[in-house]
Amino acid sequence: MTRLLLHDAALRSVAEPLAARAATAGARLDILSMDDSGVVTCAGEIVETGCAQPDIAWLNATLSSSGAARAFVGELFKAPRLQWVQSAAAGFDHPLFAGLVSRGVKLSTSHVHSEPIADYVLAGVLDHFQRGPDRRADQTNRVWRTPTFREINASRWLIIGFGSIGQAVARRARAFGAEVVGVRRNPVADALADRVVSLEALQTELGRADVVVLCAPLNSRTRHMADARFFSAMTPGAVLVNVGRGALVHEADLLAALDRGVPAHAVLDVFETEPLPPESPFWAHARVSLTAHTASETDAVDVRNATLFLDNLDRYLTGKPLVNLVEPADVVGSS
Repeated sequence: MTRLLLHDAALRSVAEPLAARAATAGARLDILSMDDSGVVTCAGEIVETGCAQPDIAWLNATLSSSGAARAFVGELFKAPRLQWVQSAAAGFDHPLFAGLVSRGVKLSTSHVHSEPIADYVLAGVLDHFQRGPDRRADQTNRVWRTPTFREINASRWLIIGFGSIGQAVARRARAFGAEVVGVRRNPVADALADRVVSLEALQTELGRADVVVLCAPLNSRTRHMADARFFSAMTPGAVLVNVGRGALVHEADLLAALDRGVPAHAVLDVFETEPLPPESPFWAHARVSLTAHTASETDAVDVRNATLFLDNLDRYLTGKPLVNLVEPADVVGSS
């Protein structure tokens, strides 16, 4: 018997296919559902707090914004038989994951956010290159003029973190005619990049890039990688985009660099402190475009996450390798 724990909202999104799996011979599946108040039920019966004892769990995106998050995590850490957790996020730097993996729990993540995040990156860069704020102001003020703008064609993009998100960004940028240099721990050639380099080459490459995109995982090596030295190596007119983690950037150093004019603009979807405090200078900075960690919030992501979970559930129940399984050393080393 396999006991699956998931949030009520997650259950509603996959109720029919889960019921079919629970009824499949040879794949006995008990479904434990937690509501927003932290109450767990199984087959309509309330399960005593701390006694859910799941073997597997789905950390769906709805869980983090519900009132059940703390209780859900509590059930995971009280489950001695827990073997596998599917996350709806791409990152694994939260201490929760290190705590689970250190107990031998398998963790698989999700890369279904890559496509919308890549769209967001291109939209942010295009808006800056094409002087979107100026154009909107002209329309508001009924001013007829013809300002010039920059092309993506022949620009050079430095994409730091050349995993699923970085590759999706590269695919789009190259379609616009950009040159792409990828940066990753293992700098093997990739068809989506003109070149792939290691972090050791970063300072040199920064001085050649028109657009610098941060989509690396957060760990001890990448924390605050974008600091004063990083910004001093960038070229005048360069654009910084951060869709990775807020802590990839030393925010005080970025603000100082923006005040000096290099980078010329920053497109920021993530911050060290979230929600971003109202008093943060980023809100009103003339060289900043920001959003509230919403780069992946499209109407297709939840559907793709559900499909990924169901696929991995089938793999788990039939003993096949899980998709997007994270190496334990990477998880523990990121905390």
